[in-house]
Amino acid sequence: MSTQSLDASNSPLDPAQVTQVNQLAAQLSPAQLNWVAGYLTGLGVSGQGAVASEAAVGDSKLTILYGSQTGNAQGVAAALFEEAKRKNLPAELVSMGDFKPKQLKSTTHLALLASTHGEGDPPDDAEFLHELLGSKKAPKLDGLKYAVLAFGDTSYEFFCQTGKDFDERLAQCGAERMLDRVDLDVEFEDQAKAWNSRVCDTFAPLVGQSRVPAFSQAGAAVAQPPPSVEYDKNNPYEATLLVGQKITGRNSVKDIRHIEIDLSDSGIRYQPGDALGVFFKNDPKLVADVLKALEIDPEEKVGEQTAEEALLESFELTKLHSNFVKQYAEAIDSAALKEITSDKAALKAYAADRQLADVVKQNPAQLEAGAFFSLLRKLTPRLYSIASSKAEVDEEVHLTVAVVEYEAHGETHLGGASGYLCRRLQDGGTVKVFVKGNDNFRLPADPSAPIIMIGPGTGIAPFRAFLQERVANGVDGDSWLFFGAPNFTEDFLYQTELQDYFKRGQLKRLDLAFSRDQDYKIYVQDRLRERSEELWEWIERGAHIYVCGDATRMAKDVQDALLAIFQERGKLSPEKASEFLKQLRRDKRYQRDVY
Repeated sequence: MSTQSLDASNSPLDPAQVTQVNQLAAQLSPAQLNWVAGYLTGLGVSGQGAVASEAAVGDSKLTILYGSQTGNAQGVAAALFEEAKRKNLPAELVSMGDFKPKQLKSTTHLALLASTHGEGDPPDDAEFLHELLGSKKAPKLDGLKYAVLAFGDTSYEFFCQTGKDFDERLAQCGAERMLDRVDLDVEFEDQAKAWNSRVCDTFAPLVGQSRVPAFSQAGAAVAQPPPSVEYDKNNPYEATLLVGQKITGRNSVKDIRHIEIDLSDSGIRYQPGDALGVFFKNDPKLVADVLKALEIDPEEKVGEQTAEEALLESFELTKLHSNFVKQYAEAIDSAALKEITSDKAALKAYAADRQLADVVKQNPAQLEAGAFFSLLRKLTPRLYSIASSKAEVDEEVHLTVAVVEYEAHGETHLGGASGYLCRRLQDGGTVKVFVKGNDNFRLPADPSAPIIMIGPGTGIAPFRAFLQERVANGVDGDSWLFFGAPNFTEDFLYQTELQDYFKRGQLKRLDLAFSRDQDYKIYVQDRLRERSEELWEWIERGAHIYVCGDATRMAKDVQDALLAIFQERGKLSPEKASEFLKQLRRDKRYQRDVY
């Protein structure tokens, strides 16, 4: 880096001082030079001028704005905030859910991090801002300089769509793009770290730096301490499985397990609403079949592991993405696979009921280990909503896990994590875990506020945690649960616990929907409509609404039912009902944990 040298002939400094200043300036980064400039300005100007000058320098800051569904974007945003602090770069960290749209007009420097949820949808906390910037009400942002980091998964069709939308819409509003957008796949850590450094280097010369740099975290949720200081995705805790118990009946169409994991001496903390990240090991038979199909020696070294160890512990063999099929087709030069991958609809149908291992087993070929492993993704932990309150179970964490199991191509298929946790891991065995905080799914700040919980199937998990937390802390706020499953006798998860809460008045209302216990199907959304009058009364007195479970159908059907109730009982037009729901979301009174 080159800096302009100070000319002694035009300076009030003596030659020795000029030399010292030039030597110092040559050693400083742009961020450090800006900080020194602000510091010297504050020292050199007296009286009212000093206040005005320092205010002008200190008012400019980098706004780090994130929209996050599972916490990845939030975690990287927090790391960027910490890096900015280390480099004395004034910054604020804020969730899009806490960000007021009118603040955009006064924002001058913006680092925006956004994940994509579902099929190209924005995460819940980003929904309003995303919609605003894409509407006719979008503000003019001629004075804004920005950079966007997008999070996604290439196995989905609309990869990083939310980040792409934000990048495009900010530019359309007149903002100036300072860095090309970076789109991150599931293995994003190294790229995200590099992007954070580039953001700091890029904005440091532009953002004013005061003598005491201004750092802030906006919103109570952001200011929460992390769930665990020591253990995370990159350093999971090796915990012990205490209990893995089936809680559906013998004749149930589903195999759902109650899992209890020991966290003793780990120091791990969690809150109701958080998720547990679970690392798993692949099925040894699946590993053996894949190695055999490719004629790879199980003992051949792949980095520090053998090929067998790597497939067991480090790489995905169950979760299939379309890119693998395309790359594998090229690697083994398969005409049949290439034909499938040339047609988008055919590829989607092909991948619908296959796991990654199926592609290899059904298309065997002699392939070098290095070539094969270069096609694989690192094994990603699965996230499960925590089904317990630490206030109740102390040094344990509980999960409610449905075994993914289906027949296809003449074989039984098991999900990677659910197969490991529920079928292969024995009580007393170990599993690597970490807590993933979820600030978008929290009990009300006001303990007395009523809560309405809608959670069919394994969606009951966080609501069991909510109820345990409220009871353990002696909270008097009303609680109402809607639970659904196929059959009363086979699928009523945590039946005794829920009925006890109800009998003791700790659960004010309990509405059940067992879809197959009568000639016609009854689902939780039907129960919502049946109880519309009381539901509206609860909402009018400040109830918070929570939805957990299947995102594909249930969550949409529940939302449609709520909108219908708002129209019927609130006498709102369809447009007003939609706006009312959005306001509930902005007020954190409508929160979803859907998957």
